[in-house]
Amino acid sequence: MEKIGVYCASSNTMAPEFYEKARELGAWMGREGKTLVYGGIACGLMEAVAQAVKQNGGRVYGVVPKGLTLRTGPSDAIDVTLWCDDLTDRKTWLIQESDVLVVLPGSLGTLDEAFTTMAGHLVGMHQKRTIFWNLNGYYDQLFAFIDQLIAAGDAFKPWSEIMVRVNTLEELTALL
Repeated sequence: MEKIGVYCASSNTMAPEFYEKARELGAWMGREGKTLVYGGIACGLMEAVAQAVKQNGGRVYGVVPKGLTLRTGPSDAIDVTLWCDDLTDRKTWLIQESDVLVVLPGSLGTLDEAFTTMAGHLVGMHQKRTIFWNLNGYYDQLFAFIDQLIAAGDAFKPWSEIMVRVNTLEELTALL
């Protein structure tokens, strides 16, 4: 898996340990010669992982909506900017350009990306797995809900084919 898509927060107000873990992932990706594919914005966990990839020798693809107006623009860590039309187009590019998708802590946008990726896999549009890095139990309540769906029999294929849950960087990198 050479091109790793990362979904994560653009917020600068996440817990400090989340930035540190994002940097650890990015440093590992860079040292391993991997390419980061992500939302391209110069803030939050997105910027932390991108800068770490770049500083450690990896490549960075940023998928940036043309009309996006946030408190900041695209990251200066980006090697290849893929301009897209909107957030829906961005998700398509992120999935298309990535071999696997990793989910770090985030909010609505992060969950939207993750669920779009999982739904696409569920219905056979692609075979890419979504790996949730459950830092400090961030996604425990989400997993409880997903377990409830599984128990209800609401799945076309085993969830383990669609998504994986990890708690440590070692578990994550072993899958990558």
